[in-house]
Amino acid sequence: MTSVKTPADEAEARAIQDELRDRVILTEAGPPPGSGLIAGVDVAYDDERDLVAAAAVVLDGRTLDVVEEATAVGHVSFPYVPGLLAFRELPTVLAALDALTATPGLVVCDGYGLAHPRGFGLACHLGVVTGLPSMGVAKNPFTFTYEEPGAGRGAATPLRAADGSEVGRALRTQAAVKPVYVSVGHRIGLDNACAHALALSPRFRIPETTRHADSLCRRALREAR
Repeated sequence: MTSVKTPADEAEARAIQDELRDRVILTEAGPPPGSGLIAGVDVAYDDERDLVAAAAVVLDGRTLDVVEEATAVGHVSFPYVPGLLAFRELPTVLAALDALTATPGLVVCDGYGLAHPRGFGLACHLGVVTGLPSMGVAKNPFTFTYEEPGAGRGAATPLRAADGSEVGRALRTQAAVKPVYVSVGHRIGLDNACAHALALSPRFRIPETTRHADSLCRRALREAR
């Protein structure tokens, strides 16, 4: 089973991030879109009981049919600290991924990769500890800036950090609909990550991986009650 250490405090969490950040691989293109097995992961919280539910859903990359799904529910083991959210989510997400029998060729997170205040979002963290290609597709741009992409499906513009560097892209997955924000996690290039985001979003703004995982983790949290 893949495991991750729960840091004792914020300082240790930042030290772990700093160590793992150097292991992110940005030189691989990643698997081709529209093929293989692609997993989506998402989490839901029950703050009253301090619970977090995670879902991992594997889709056929060609048909987008669900191949397998798994969930895990656990207690939140790290406080909410901006920039360190992965430490709250990762143990349960890993438990859900470990419950799968299929090995995905790509993991899509509902969140960030390099587009993160410390350059190491959940998609990076998850990719490094599992070794799997990973990427993030977020619903908002967080603290980063971008120019509005064209109105057509597939239009994209750079998502930029304060120093002007490109940390992702604002991508229009549906015509005249608000863009999503794609960033690299591990072992995939940004062009390919955007191509995957488009292939996974044939009808809706949000990728099918995230849509399925979101529904499943919310159901798991309800059933845990």
